[in-house]
Amino acid sequence: MSHLNEHGITHLRHVDLAVTDYETQRAFYRDTWGLTEQGTDSGLSYFAAEGSPEQYVVRLRQSDEKRLDLIAFGSESRESVDALAEHLGQTGVQLVGEPDTLQTAGGGYGFRFFDIDGRTIEVSTEVETRQHRAIEEGEAIPVRISHAVMNSNDPNATRDFYANVLGFKLSDTLWGEHMGEMMHFMRCNDWHHSLAIARGPHTSVHHVSFEMRGLDEYMRGTGRVMRAGTKKIWGPGRHNAGNNTFTYFLDPSGNTMEYTTELEKIEVDEWHPSVYDIADPMTQDVWGTADPMSEIIARDSFNDPDKGVFVAPPV
Repeated sequence: MSHLNEHGITHLRHVDLAVTDYETQRAFYRDTWGLTEQGTDSGLSYFAAEGSPEQYVVRLRQSDEKRLDLIAFGSESRESVDALAEHLGQTGVQLVGEPDTLQTAGGGYGFRFFDIDGRTIEVSTEVETRQHRAIEEGEAIPVRISHAVMNSNDPNATRDFYANVLGFKLSDTLWGEHMGEMMHFMRCNDWHHSLAIARGPHTSVHHVSFEMRGLDEYMRGTGRVMRAGTKKIWGPGRHNAGNNTFTYFLDPSGNTMEYTTELEKIEVDEWHPSVYDIADPMTQDVWGTADPMSEIIARDSFNDPDKGVFVAPPV
């Protein structure tokens, strides 16, 4: 199947965040967002999605600085991990370390490197899976992590890095008359996107998205988070690119988190990316139920400039 990643990258595993309000964040992800705290380890907390075999989908780390610690992707084999590390070294990409046994929850074999914007990226294989289960009807908790969207002040260069160096494929692009290309949706498997690159004023997390079981569970989850008093940025609605539903919230430290469902799968070998004009109301929300996208809404997801650029996390 030609849409699989040429470097053996299989899927998004987890997004790791350093936070200054650790206990508040733990309570949010456990009690409001609906993740399961799998375990803690001296200022680290690992959160799993009940429907996912991944050991964890979010890791929180207690820190004096808010930052993205890393984004982790799966790989199909040790051979793929080793070959990717060699390929990146030859391409001039800065490795944080050579492939080795991982010391984090679930173990495995992998390595870390800096992407073009200075984010720490991990690629791993042979990570232990966890007991997971089918999410029941009406159960409004995340099934899995869906995708991560990152801000870049040069989104085209970031897109080219992920396409040319890491083998991600471009699914679609959002475009605006005054701003040019605003967001690139990138895939490493048949999901429409596991990663997207947004135009922002600086390198930072735009949002992290979690797949719900279905429309009813997505709406129930949206309502629960709203009732908890969490700031809702945008939604509920349904995007054109990817065809997925969306509701965006701000977590206690100002990172945007999304509930989504029904993200499109790309089954065709010859997919032709579309460019969607953000001035068309149907681009942002085909239902018309969310407020029109505005500068105020957009600004909420710019986030703070990331303190972790080209600085590997301590763990």
